[in-house]
Parts: sequence; C-alpha cells; structure tokens
Amino acid sequence: MRFLSSRYAAVLTVVLLLQAGAYYAVASRPEQTPNVAPLSLFPTEIGEWHMARDYPIEAEVQEILKADDTLNRVYVGSARMPLFLFVAFFKTQRAGQAPHSPKNCLPGAGWVQVESGTQSVPISSRSAPILVNRFVVQHGDEFNVTFYWYQSHNRVIASEYADRLWLIADAVRYNRSDTALVRISVPVKNLDFAGASQLGIGFVQALFPHLVRQLPM
Repeated sequence: MRFLSSRYAAVLTVVLLLQAGAYYAVASRPEQTPNVAPLSLFPTEIGEWHMARDYPIEAEVQEILKADDTLNRVYVGSARMPLFLFVAFFKTQRAGQAPHSPKNCLPGAGWVQVESGTQSVPISSRSAPILVNRFVVQHGDEFNVTFYWYQSHNRVIASEYADRLWLIADAVRYNRSDTALVRISVPVKNLDFAGASQLGIGFVQALFPHLVRQLPM
C-alpha cells in the first residue's frame, strides 16, 4: 500500500495513462516506420577498436526480446581488453514490443547489481554531453561496468520513464514509435572500476557518430 501512495507509483500511473491516450489517438493512422540499414553492416572498426567476434542472438532470446534487428559483438582495442556491444532496434512499439531494461535482464541472467547511477559523456559533435546509465554488476568473482541508454531521433535518454514520455510525444507528433537500446559492457578483470569506466567512456565516444549514422533521425 505504501508503494501505491508513493511518488514513483503516481509518475508511473500518469505515464501509462498518457501512453494509453496517445496510442488511442494515433491507432487509426498507419505508422511511419523508418527504413534502416541492417545492423549487420555496422562498422567492424570503431576508432582504435576492431570487432573480435559477432554473436548471433539465440532464437529463444529473440522470441522474448522481439526486436526487429540486433547487434551483439565483442570489440577489442589497443589495450587488448574486450568490450561487449549490444544494440536492439525496434521499428515500432505499437504491438507491445519494447526494449527490456538491462537492470532487469542482467539480474535474470545471474548478475547482481552492486552500483547504479548515471554518467555524463562528452561527445565532440554535440554541444552538450550525453547522459547515460552506468552500473556495476557481479557474477561470482566477475565484475562488469555497464553503460546503456535509449536512442531515437538523435536523442539520448537514460531514464526509462523519460523514454516512455518521449515515445508518447513522438507517436503524436510524428506517428512513429521506433527506438533503440544501446548497451556496452566492460569486464573489470585486470582493471579497477575507474579504469573499466574510462575504457567504456572512450568506446562510447568513438561509437556514437556511427550510431547517429546508423539509426534513423
């Protein structure tokens, strides 16, 4: 009962009501779904990093994810430390397809969240830094520093609540509901948490211009 009277419950209720109203308003109009190049064509060279391996998404995972296209790769840079890049693109969210928050998916795979927050990342092509999620997860003796965000219309969103609100606005204004989830995981291993974070931030900075070219505006 305390949850039902909390600020988070009130915000969630407002978001769901707005989303339901927006979908009702646009449901009669055919959606504008963008044409996007396959993620398989995404560059194998990103700054100092090159692709070391491409992992296809398993059928049972794809059945749950319901993304229209995915990218799941390992990149390695000059430091010889691997970085894991995952991108899921959704052309539409009208039929219930939506990105799954890594904060929910990773614990389901046995990872325990030990730290959570946001990270400001300067991008040379943008006047202001982008704000992304940063959290640390543990599985036995292994630790990962993970960054993720939602990206649509050249917009970077960290908050799940804000992502839903922008979905409503885009559905009303542009009759579109496409979005992408971008996740980067850095194994800590021989690095400390600060070193893993810096490695991940450098990769985000090198990756971002390619994402802007790949994903629809």
